[in-house]
Amino acid sequence: MRCFSGEGQAGRMATWALPARRAVLSATALVLALAGCVSTPLPPARPLPAPQPITPITPTPPARVAAPASAPGPGASTATPATRPFETESDAVAARFPDPAVRYRTPAFEPGHSGVTSNAELRAALLAIAGNASNLASVRIVQAGSSQTGVPLEALHFSRPATATPHPTVLLVGQQHGDESAGSEALLVIAQELASGALAPLLDRIDVVILPRANPDGAAVHRRSTASGIDVNRDHLLLRTPEAQAQAQLVREFNPIVVVDSHEFAVLGRYIEKFGAVQRFDALVQYAMVANLPDLVTRASEEWFRQPLLQSLKEQGLSTEWYYTTSTSLTDKKVSMGGVQPDTGRNVNGLRNAVSILIETRGADLGRTHLLRRVHTHVTAIRSVLASAAARADDLQKLRRFVDAEVAAKACQGEVIVEAAATPSEYTLMMLDPQTGADKPVSVAWDSALALVPVTRRTRPCGYWLAPDQTDAVLRLRGLGVRVQRIEEAGEMRGETYTETAHELGARSDVRGSIADGGAGGGPLSQMVHVKVVLALALLDLQPGGYYVGLDQPLANLVVAALEPDTQNSYLANRIIPNVNAQARVLQPPALRMSVLP
Repeated sequence: MRCFSGEGQAGRMATWALPARRAVLSATALVLALAGCVSTPLPPARPLPAPQPITPITPTPPARVAAPASAPGPGASTATPATRPFETESDAVAARFPDPAVRYRTPAFEPGHSGVTSNAELRAALLAIAGNASNLASVRIVQAGSSQTGVPLEALHFSRPATATPHPTVLLVGQQHGDESAGSEALLVIAQELASGALAPLLDRIDVVILPRANPDGAAVHRRSTASGIDVNRDHLLLRTPEAQAQAQLVREFNPIVVVDSHEFAVLGRYIEKFGAVQRFDALVQYAMVANLPDLVTRASEEWFRQPLLQSLKEQGLSTEWYYTTSTSLTDKKVSMGGVQPDTGRNVNGLRNAVSILIETRGADLGRTHLLRRVHTHVTAIRSVLASAAARADDLQKLRRFVDAEVAAKACQGEVIVEAAATPSEYTLMMLDPQTGADKPVSVAWDSALALVPVTRRTRPCGYWLAPDQTDAVLRLRGLGVRVQRIEEAGEMRGETYTETAHELGARSDVRGSIADGGAGGGPLSQMVHVKVVLALALLDLQPGGYYVGLDQPLANLVVAALEPDTQNSYLANRIIPNVNAQARVLQPPALRMSVLP
């Protein structure tokens, strides 16, 4: 059977990405240990001087501040949370979360400042940190892009001056959701400590890139989404927003081996309405959990990072649990660990073969209440991650080389999971009585992301063909750092074509409910396309001007997430690719002349 002729004109390509790095296989003793049985322990970390001790929390109840805060100080953000029921804690609940005996020097904690750090204050702080760094740190400001209203998206790059050997990079991202402010405050503290404080010695082993506020437009009005109404933390595969594109640019430029995403979770509201309880834990923690994630990345995330992180929080008297959430529907009482879709920063960076950690602190809906404790929780957790990364610097680089090569070597072999779901189970979740503040165990239906259930499996192709007019899809793939090749000569190739058997419009959704997509009025153009497909073997006519996206590259699993059409995050479902005739699976390595796009 002959299929696509590949006719049409390819549009002019924009330069979105640096050239994709090729993996180099390194069969080290570390990797052999990691690749063995599950009981094989990871090798011990190399000793590293610990950062200066953190002052323990003093159990003195703070003066409680009702949310939202009133009368912001000079230069403060004037944003306030929307008024809603169950907006404040009882005194008994508040007493469970005393302020720590620490002082941080971000604008929000300056005397007389009753808001959070504004965008203007944040920019001034970044300039001051870059200008006042000690001789232990080289600090430069990186312009990653601009928000939808033109606010600069600026990051700080920390390294050791005149370093001859490249270090592994850790990327720290804060405030993707504009109403979750503790993360950006904490990242200012971390930046100060890297520039001239206790964390500066870690730069002997690692580089650090900090993007403290990934959604300044949302932060300015205390809103979760971006100015266009899109949730930036559901946009890391589609790259529709400049905010998500900026993070992708940082990843392409610095190729981080560890990524930390700092968020906050709501405490009151629907939790009282659904469960008659309020949230109990200081921090909810989770790493990437998504189909096709390399097992070795998961093991390193748990053993090298999450376990030391939990211990650091425990030493500070801070309570922890796996990350979880519940839908915004009051009739749905199921509780889920974080989503397993390849759309969040946590999961997309995991599919880039990075250790990708989510840290959420207690209080997105509390205004300034417990802000010092929330910031201290982030600071404690991120200090632990940085210390672990520095102690494991050589091991992380070996792990990345091995996993990159392993993923690329799987092209044309075995199966790939197109879609997976969390495992339904039951769980006893510890919460708090909203009046007395006492622990309140709640039995819940619990979707566990620790083990995923495959929904759709297919043979793993060698790669994918895209029609010559699919420049939009190509631009986004290049934005992710994926290697794409342009076909320069005609040829025939064994492959599979898709035939659509069902088609309907609907909304993208996650464990919270419908995903904010910025669509006006919920019309057809703001909805995704749910399709069902069948595959058929075919002989493909590959004509000059078309594109080949091979799976013989480290980002192969991101390619699968974008190009298998019948999932809610695919480029076809989200109208980037218009129909199934514009793409096909290629089942043998192409022998055609092709050129790699810049």
